[in-house]
Amino acid sequence: MSILILESNADFYASRLAESVPDLEFKSAATEEEALALAPDARVLVGLAPYLSPKLISACEKLEWIQALTTGVDNLKGLKNIAITNCHGIHGPQMSELAVMMMLATLREFPKMLANQKAHAWERWPQPILNGRTACIVGLGAIAEHLAGILAAFGMTVTGVSGGRSQAPGFAKIHPREELAEAAGAADFLILLTPYTPETHHIVGAAVIAAMKPTGILINISRGGCLDEDALEEALRAGRIAGAALDVFSRSPLPAGDPLWDLPNLIVTPHIGGFSDVYREQALPILAANMTDYAKGGVSALKGRLDR
Repeated sequence: MSILILESNADFYASRLAESVPDLEFKSAATEEEALALAPDARVLVGLAPYLSPKLISACEKLEWIQALTTGVDNLKGLKNIAITNCHGIHGPQMSELAVMMMLATLREFPKMLANQKAHAWERWPQPILNGRTACIVGLGAIAEHLAGILAAFGMTVTGVSGGRSQAPGFAKIHPREELAEAAGAADFLILLTPYTPETHHIVGAAVIAAMKPTGILINISRGGCLDEDALEEALRAGRIAGAALDVFSRSPLPAGDPLWDLPNLIVTPHIGGFSDVYREQALPILAANMTDYAKGGVSALKGRLDR
């Protein structure tokens, strides 16, 4: 059974997986062009979901399983008769650290410090601290639980908003989605970590932003479609909230002419939340476990399938 891996670290994954699961044949490709040449015999395709194009998937004539190296598989929805698994559960550290970086940078006006350094300007102001503040996390998955533990170490109170959970470790209170505005109004930070679905499209819109404190800070590290960016732009320009930080956008990459780049009190990062310098070591155990199950029992033996 041929396994095709498309990724810059494909050789690493192929060599390590071959050691763990010698019954499978692993082929690596660093570019889509290389992958297309190997595609006809591939029964399994491994790669970062956004980079697995319809052209490549169609070229895999024997394809029965896609193993995404990401958590998100939005572009793979709708595929028929193909098993889909992802790398759920490994992104807590990097996503949480990005959230903390954004919280501190916005709260302490770090961009202003960098501008002052460039201008050789010595300006001091009282530095706000996280201790004693409240963070409300929208979406209560594994990443949210990891982040809640980290924020507790800063002395913060953590609340949540969920469409399905009423309890979670590390959360002082969990609100149903219909209480989102109320939860946002009680928080110093509103952090989006919810998956993007039709139900969560613009889940944070004008009404929720209007409910936030004037000192409130909005952070989106989930999906661009979960936030009404026009409503955020209006609120930031009017000074109705203190600031925001976005790692994801409704259009990605964010076009050079997009007004979000120049909004006051907004920090933009280029969708780096899931990245880490040890990502391949984080993902490898999941791949090895799934490949072992596949070698023993085919796609029916795969656990955690998203296509079911």
